[in-house]
Amino acid sequence: MEIKYGVKFPRDGHCADERSQTSKYRSRIPKVVDELVKSCQGKGCFEHINTDPLPSRQRAVDLIERCRDILFPGYFRSQDIDQTSLKYRLGLDISSLYDLLAAEITYSIRHECIRYNQSCQHCDEQGKKKAFHFLKSLKSLREILATDVRAAYDGDPAVTSYDEIIFCYPGILAITIYRIAHRLYELDVPVLPRIISEYAHEVTGIDIHPGAVIGESFFIDHGTGVVIGQTSEIGRRVKIYQGVTLGALSFKRTESGELDRTGKRHPTLEDDVTVYAGSTILGGETVIGARSVIGGNVWLTHSVPPDTKVLLNPPELILKTKKETSIGQK
Repeated sequence: MEIKYGVKFPRDGHCADERSQTSKYRSRIPKVVDELVKSCQGKGCFEHINTDPLPSRQRAVDLIERCRDILFPGYFRSQDIDQTSLKYRLGLDISSLYDLLAAEITYSIRHECIRYNQSCQHCDEQGKKKAFHFLKSLKSLREILATDVRAAYDGDPAVTSYDEIIFCYPGILAITIYRIAHRLYELDVPVLPRIISEYAHEVTGIDIHPGAVIGESFFIDHGTGVVIGQTSEIGRRVKIYQGVTLGALSFKRTESGELDRTGKRHPTLEDDVTVYAGSTILGGETVIGARSVIGGNVWLTHSVPPDTKVLLNPPELILKTKKETSIGQK
């Protein structure tokens, strides 16, 4: 090994030998490709070839950003809007959203037709129709999201302005994306609502299934680790903290042994309920009555009546000074 300028270089001939080794491994790559192609022809793995395009995750994220520009005009990508340009900018944004959304819905419906051998669903027409119905719901989405923003402002003394909530709060981002995905879920759009909601899960740590039904003025404080299952029902003015799970008990199975995917599996929270950090509420028959408070780290699998507080007994804490600890170790 030769040392030059403080760097070790191999002696003459070694580099040529290494190039030869690299060429040898490259020559084996076609065999690896052949093996992968062969595995795509079997039934043991998953593939999506020789069919129409799937809805795209990247385009789904673009849909979210376009919707946020419309639902909160002037906050995000288009910040130079005034009253004179508002109608023009919204017109452009909504028109481009329609084109993109109609295409993604069409891909989603066509995927179901082809993948599951369904009869023709008139995918193009359904894509355009459902996209238009979604556009018609944008006004009501703006109105309910405004109640969510106000709930965050009224529920968190640390916040300084509505703008801070819209810009910064992961709970509001997760709720915004949930409400977009839920509207598509209500329109029976397959696949796409889950792609959208899982993006929120990825970027906020908050997992809300698009099938959940959530009333106005919903506030998630902090939010990391929150899980809200598909058949959850949440009333108005509900507030939950980080680490809360609204989940299912053990899953039922059909006579053939498959999971039973029907019925209500997740709990119901009535109006004005508060659930503190780390609590887990399970079961489709579990109903938390209006105005009830569920304390931190509670595990609950049965209903509670309205105006109830559910709290754990304080754990026994052992406090030791440094001196006491050192004596105990002798």
